[in-house]
Amino acid sequence: MTRSITDALHALAHQHLPEDIAERWIGLLRPGLRLEKATGAGTGPIVGRLGGLPELPEDEEWPVWEGNGALSFVASLDCAALPSAALDIALPADGTLAFFYFDGQLDDGCALVEPDDPDSRPGARVLYIPAGVHVTEREAPEGIRPYLEVPLTARPEATAPYPWHPVVYREFAPMPDDHPVWDEDFREALWDHSEGTEHRVGGHADPVQDEVEAEVARGALGGPPWDDPRIQEEALRWTLLAQFGSDDDADMMWGDAGVLYWLIRPEDLAERRFDRAMFTWQCG
Repeated sequence: MTRSITDALHALAHQHLPEDIAERWIGLLRPGLRLEKATGAGTGPIVGRLGGLPELPEDEEWPVWEGNGALSFVASLDCAALPSAALDIALPADGTLAFFYFDGQLDDGCALVEPDDPDSRPGARVLYIPAGVHVTEREAPEGIRPYLEVPLTARPEATAPYPWHPVVYREFAPMPDDHPVWDEDFREALWDHSEGTEHRVGGHADPVQDEVEAEVARGALGGPPWDDPRIQEEALRWTLLAQFGSDDDADMMWGDAGVLYWLIRPEDLAERRFDRAMFTWQCG
């Protein structure tokens, strides 16, 4: 984790929380990679891009949601260029990750991709293309307008859990309503700290609404009632792979300034089973 961002979160914790709780909360921080637009010399190596046209193997069909149509290409990441040694998840050492999403261009937003709707899961895909595989740039299918291409750099950052994340409950339970971690001043300081976060690999997800892990967990469990205790247990099994926010430079807008999230179980990530990644999205 970069020292300045880590120190900032440490300072926030010590400023707003009792000392013993501050140290335990700091122990919940996780390293992530913040993805930012490459603006020229000195911004670091290019690790991927938003938008443009994907490069796919010759035998790989453009992803389609059967009965709805082609997905849109969102982003690609060069695993060899990512500083993934800074992370606590096992990203591939090389190859490319390509992210696709059915964004409503073909049906004016009628069909939604939701984690608790198994039939909608083909509407979001992660493709892993191993290094050395011959690829060619593909033209977008009819009716799909490619997003503007934006090159991305990456820098390590410390990421904090959402205040109602299952790891927070696990660490501090039982938690009364006036627990210091839920103090309004502390939460506002955290939100101010993370303001502007758009694109991320690894670490804790930065939700727009509530914890994305619970949304994915509920979908993985088949959509039980929200008060089912299995949801919190299952949520602990999922980790953020990547999130991509609305981006003016790429002309991307997910609902009302929303964010797309792909999560995966660590064992599936280790086995390169990206077909098992789960998707959710949130907007304001």
